[in-house]
Amino acid sequence: MKNNYKISDFTFTYKLDTRWKDLDAFQHVNNAVYATYIESARVDLFKRWGIPGDNSGKSIIMASLKIDYLAQLKHPTSMVIGQRISRIGGTSFDIESIVFDKEGNPVCAGLVVVVCYDFDSQSPVPVYESIKDDYGK
Repeated sequence: MKNNYKISDFTFTYKLDTRWKDLDAFQHVNNAVYATYIESARVDLFKRWGIPGDNSGKSIIMASLKIDYLAQLKHPTSMVIGQRISRIGGTSFDIESIVFDKEGNPVCAGLVVVVCYDFDSQSPVPVYESIKDDYGK
């Protein structure tokens, strides 16, 4: 598992802070909460691309989420999530997301497979140009 990520490797960043409710019984951020952190950052990209979030018309759906945990994260702390599009297919694309602690150390690595989807026709559609424009940045 790769662990030499740097914030400077990512064009898109999203900042947030841990919350008290994020902790588990061991007093570190619960593993399930990282999916929410990655989701918050991903929604920020959707706004950038002009993708509506109301499950109508042409939008997106998540097909898969994989998370590798690299280190513990304690509360309270700030973090930065670096994101980039790492693959573009015909109707789907991947978003690589790395959560960094306030010192810039990678805490977890996520890979989300997203499908461009038309809720009116209930079918996948080609990847949107706004997403293709950000591929490789």
